[in-house]
Amino acid sequence: MGLYIKRRLSSFKIICLGFALVIFIGALLLNLPVSAHNPDDVSFSDALFTSTSAVCVTGLVVHDTATTWTLFGQIVILCLIQIGGLGVMTLALGISTAAGRKIGLMQRSTMQEAVAAHELRGVVRLSSFIIKSTFFIELTGAALLSCAFIPRLGLGEGIWYSVFHSISAFCNAGFDLMGVNSPYSSLTAFADDPIINIAIMALIITGGIGFMTWLDIKEKKLHLRRYHMQSKTVLSVTAVLIILPALYFFFFEFADMPAKERLWSSLFQSVTPRTAGFNTVDLTAISGAGLAICIFLMLTGGSSGSTAGGMKTGTLAVLLASAVSVFKRREDACLFGRRISSDTIKSAAAIAIMYLLLFSGSAICMSIIEQLPLSACLFECSSAIATVGLSLGITPELGGISRIILIFLMYFGRVGGLTLIYATLPADRFYASRLPLEKISVG
Repeated sequence: MGLYIKRRLSSFKIICLGFALVIFIGALLLNLPVSAHNPDDVSFSDALFTSTSAVCVTGLVVHDTATTWTLFGQIVILCLIQIGGLGVMTLALGISTAAGRKIGLMQRSTMQEAVAAHELRGVVRLSSFIIKSTFFIELTGAALLSCAFIPRLGLGEGIWYSVFHSISAFCNAGFDLMGVNSPYSSLTAFADDPIINIAIMALIITGGIGFMTWLDIKEKKLHLRRYHMQSKTVLSVTAVLIILPALYFFFFEFADMPAKERLWSSLFQSVTPRTAGFNTVDLTAISGAGLAICIFLMLTGGSSGSTAGGMKTGTLAVLLASAVSVFKRREDACLFGRRISSDTIKSAAAIAIMYLLLFSGSAICMSIIEQLPLSACLFECSSAIATVGLSLGITPELGGISRIILIFLMYFGRVGGLTLIYATLPADRFYASRLPLEKISVG
């Protein structure tokens, strides 16, 4: 698709247009009468919202997935999730390679931007590795989930549920088919089921740490010192963001639960906000402090070049490293014995500011328009911009303007803030001269 767009389009524009085109096609397919049980109850705006949520691997819905959409509609949603999780360019490049077509420099550069590859060399092989690894992991996850679903649902339906939830979890989408039990119930019926918990959490984490990290693991095995700094950072930050919130939820939020359910719920609730969207507990019963932690986890998200959204773990690590360098009065920010470039620090700061301003500003607008508590709107907007899908239940009741806000936030979160900015704004011309330097007080 994007491989044949004229060269005057930058790689950033190709990525943005590619996702937009897939979203529009998905909306048209979901608006077909064959896609919904009651087509009159599903408007084009509903189909557009659902398609955006699927392609942007978010999971926010205005209609329950299991009870609203037919098998055809659910297959469309699953295909959109898979395309969104892998990335439009990854699939296009993979298909072109399989067809024996020559891959030009422009397409390689676009692929490098899409998956956050370290260098241009080897991106074609990387696309093949991504596609093969994705289907292997999703197949393994489906096999594990089938051990829980087939005994409950029978062979045919059990396999379909296993495949659907495996792809949705690996792509960090959060769509589920559990509305047959209770609308919008997600995985609450499986709060103490070890198979479901282990499989879904493993798939979320696997999809969220990024393909470049998995390439390091594949090539360098357990030789951690040989990993790229990015992989070391991703694994370290991911571990911290799972362990610390899990301890909080275990001791302060789920103390009234039986021990087994308490353990699984605590672990699951620390994993799913980054950025999967499944839940095994009633989110409305979590305290304000617990919801604040969830918002932080959602905004942080997964890692660059992964199926997850959010500001990314690398952004958080760079900002913390920069702060430490200021505290210690060091000239350079460092991670794992490596210096971080000033361009990377500036990009991390810009990303964080964009996310914070957009999510908070959108929440304020939504609160005013819908006359809803700001806390609920902050949760919903952070879920949208970080492509999470967790909800306090207000999304189906939102009006048209608020839905447009969420659609934009989901799109922004999936294509990436800097990608969207670079695609929209022209680059400044280079000038040899520089403006005069003057200090400004901060702090």
